[in-house]
Amino acid sequence: MLNKSFAKHYCLMLLPGLIWLFFFNLFPMYGILTAFKDFNPGIGILKSPWIGWENFQYMFELNDSKIIFRNTVAIAFAKMVGNLIVPLVFALMLNEVKNRMFSRTVQTAVYLPHFLSWVIVAGMMLDIFSYSGPVNQVLSGMGFERILFFADAQMFPFLVVGSDIWKEFGFNAIIFFAALTSINPEMYEAAAIDGASQWKRLTRITIPSIMPVTVLLATLSLGNILNAGFDQIFNLYSPMVYSTGDIIDTWVYRAGLIDMQYGLATAVGLLKSVVGLCLITVSYSLAYRFANYRIF
Repeated sequence: MLNKSFAKHYCLMLLPGLIWLFFFNLFPMYGILTAFKDFNPGIGILKSPWIGWENFQYMFELNDSKIIFRNTVAIAFAKMVGNLIVPLVFALMLNEVKNRMFSRTVQTAVYLPHFLSWVIVAGMMLDIFSYSGPVNQVLSGMGFERILFFADAQMFPFLVVGSDIWKEFGFNAIIFFAALTSINPEMYEAAAIDGASQWKRLTRITIPSIMPVTVLLATLSLGNILNAGFDQIFNLYSPMVYSTGDIIDTWVYRAGLIDMQYGLATAVGLLKSVVGLCLITVSYSLAYRFANYRIF
């Protein structure tokens, strides 16, 4: 009887979450039908005529579709690699610092950018790299010409990836710090007694011990290969950098809400979701195979 009573309480606790999930996640999915219809807002989704796969065929005929897929994969992949390597190196370096007060202060300082919204970070980046900003003032003082950083299509992806790594590497390093603390200190003591140098202890004990976590994070991040970061790029880009900075999410926003091509925008978004689901499934399988990681 006691267990049944607890079960009712758990069910009641789940009820608000399930209601929220239904109305804000499941119910709006009927809008997927827009991708297969000649959508007319005046008559609604259900009364709009079916057109089958025409929106998808038109999507693949557009030159923009190739550009946005290329930009999305390139930026997302660069972010994945950078957000894996930089936090790992940072955690390894800070782990070697023996002054705990200093290391904790540095950790706290690098966590802070994660809690800033992209609206704030984008404003900071645009001011720092503006034509009259501090970066251009330094370049001008050194005799170089001033650069319009965020109007340069070739430079824009590097600024996007660099600013994302700067914002997130401190927070992403938390997992590596947790993995480092799980290493048995007796292994280091035994290695020191055997005469192993600090470099050998790093390469023979520390890195192999956290390698399973690194492999797990790398494989799971494959599921985000089509998520290049709408918030960041929407606040930083301009028509001058569309050729290298326009991604699927920003293109869908413009096509759907500005150009009112609702069916085409939904088709692109649906294709992205399907590909993302397949990638997540593959990455989950790889994580189970190489890191023995399972949720279910």
